[in-house]
Amino acid sequence: MNCLIRKERSDDTASIQNLVAAAFGQPEEAELVGKLRRDGDLCLSLIAEQGGQIIGHIALSRLKSPAKAVALAPVSVHPEQQGLGIGGKLINEAISHALEDGETLIFVLGDPGYYTRFGFTTGAAEPFDCIYAGPYFMAKPLTASATAPAPVIYPDAFEGLE
Repeated sequence: MNCLIRKERSDDTASIQNLVAAAFGQPEEAELVGKLRRDGDLCLSLIAEQGGQIIGHIALSRLKSPAKAVALAPVSVHPEQQGLGIGGKLINEAISHALEDGETLIFVLGDPGYYTRFGFTTGAAEPFDCIYAGPYFMAKPLTASATAPAPVIYPDAFEGLE
């Protein structure tokens, strides 16, 4: 799939909201992205663009704890474009940006069958206390000296999400 991956621009906000809602078939994830942006917790927002249309989006948000760690959520791809590798391109690009920005860990809550392809494991998340701990809570260390175990505290925008 040939698409351009780039950082969001201010004029992308409405298109991102529409895409995220379409990708998940409900508004909650789109509202999450909007709250993260409004609260200043959105540290990376990338889009996949094809033919001038936004067909994918990924967000990294700053965790309250541990230091130098971010949450990957959500990853959104337009329903007609799912299964073509766009989500994987967005995830790989987000990981590269996190490395460049000096982050030490990325946490994700999702399908292990999908996210383990990108180096996320439940074992890496195990030492960290989190309200989302369990079989879908994973981490990807970005440095050999990743942050010492500390409680994983998500931004306020995540409160109330299932």
